[in-house]
Amino acid sequence: MSNASDIASLLDHSILHPTAGKKELDEGIRVALLYRVASLCIKPWMVFPAYQGLTGSGIPVCTVIGFPSGGQTIKSKCFETEEAITNGATEIDMVVNVSKVLEHEWAYVEDEIREIKKVCDTTAGPGGKKGSVGLKVIFETDYVTAREDKVKLCEICASIGVAFVKTSTGFGYNKTSDGHFSTTGATRDDVALMREIVGDRCGVKASGGVRTLEQVLIVREAGATRIGDYTSDVEDVHVDRDIGYGADLAATE
Repeated sequence: MSNASDIASLLDHSILHPTAGKKELDEGIRVALLYRVASLCIKPWMVFPAYQGLTGSGIPVCTVIGFPSGGQTIKSKCFETEEAITNGATEIDMVVNVSKVLEHEWAYVEDEIREIKKVCDTTAGPGGKKGSVGLKVIFETDYVTAREDKVKLCEICASIGVAFVKTSTGFGYNKTSDGHFSTTGATRDDVALMREIVGDRCGVKASGGVRTLEQVLIVREAGATRIGDYTSDVEDVHVDRDIGYGADLAATE
């Protein structure tokens, strides 16, 4: 049996659209507090005001690093990470260097993840505590499509000891034959593969394209233990509205 609180506890309520500002952040904090989501995932400039708004609630502040392209240098990503933790982030979602993955420069890829993990482990937050920051690694599966590349990333992440492997940013757009751009995001197959490879060594986060309760239940069944809820408007037709955050859900077993 699932209920609204069970589902809400899986969600990283995300405010990542380029145009999102203070109004959206304030609404996101309200939603996070009201529905007790897994975390509030926000843009880096929002970290400190989110930390202030969520202090004492037990809801983590999550932010993104190298987002969404992953093309920044390792030094730049490490600086972003350190600043975010100093400002109050306790979860970090980093994007891999996609081009390095596609070129199979695995030593670079591993070094980058390891260096950012080190920053997560050694940087003190506002309260002076170190070592309490979880790292999620975003593969960007709209671009990293080969099974062997996703397997290799899982193996690297599990060996380093990251908290989660994660499918997508939600911004991995590809040009279609009609000249438009579209993104797929998380799929059941990708989530199942990631869970198969990492086992119980890491969590698996499904992110990008998960908008409905049906999609949430599908990726959860496939092995996702965290889900990216990409929106800041609870009136949109998306996970928040389908769940209702108050009504019991039908049995899923």
